[in-house]
Amino acid sequence: MPAKRTRLDRFISARLIINRRNIKAMLAQGRVFVNGELANDVQMLVDEFSNVVVDGKALSNQTPTYIMLHKPIGVVSATQDTKHKTVIDLLDRADKRDFHIVGRLDLNTSGLVLLTNDGLWSRQLTSPQSDVEKRYHVTLKNPLTNEYAPAFAEGMYFAFENITTRPAKIEILSEFEAEVILVEGKYHQIKRMFGRFQNQVVKLHRHSIGEIQLDPNLQPGESRELTQAEVQSTLKKRGLNQIANKT
Repeated sequence: MPAKRTRLDRFISARLIINRRNIKAMLAQGRVFVNGELANDVQMLVDEFSNVVVDGKALSNQTPTYIMLHKPIGVVSATQDTKHKTVIDLLDRADKRDFHIVGRLDLNTSGLVLLTNDGLWSRQLTSPQSDVEKRYHVTLKNPLTNEYAPAFAEGMYFAFENITTRPAKIEILSEFEAEVILVEGKYHQIKRMFGRFQNQVVKLHRHSIGEIQLDPNLQPGESRELTQAEVQSTLKKRGLNQIANKT
């Protein structure tokens, strides 16, 4: 996955094919700058998006990119697939193979999918400790009752994986429609939770991840880059200033 962090001396050594022992002297001579600042510590952490300059030459020139996509039903959340079109196939850009998916949706679920070339951002966004809320609009086959809310809030035990889901929220919108809020994403979790009530999910659509809302102007299959405000909305809660400064 992109954006793995590494020590400055290892980064320079790999790109200039020089011995790491020589790099400390280069820093002492004032020949190395990182993100516009004179570097003085070979152990400082950098990644492929860091602006590392040695003797006036930039060693990296990549820009972190963040994309929202309106995934249609019938498209898989994968980088490649032999049977179905993938979300990567839907991107109309030359560098689309550089991107990976941040939170997948199954074949028959539509809605918001995020993609990026920034592994640090995606790891933070999907970490179990991040508590990022994902909101789904659910259409059911059978009528909803007030029994659902306490069961979702308590969490449900799935014997196959020997896990108990984290508390989830459900708001009944109409007799057959509800909004479900999760902070995790177990395998077919929403469908299996409603399955406890023998109620089939007819339609499932994710419309937000954290504060990022699916752009209503995006038709199924369309995508656009996130705005700076949208990217930063995912960072403030977790204090990831090192990413925010790159956008």
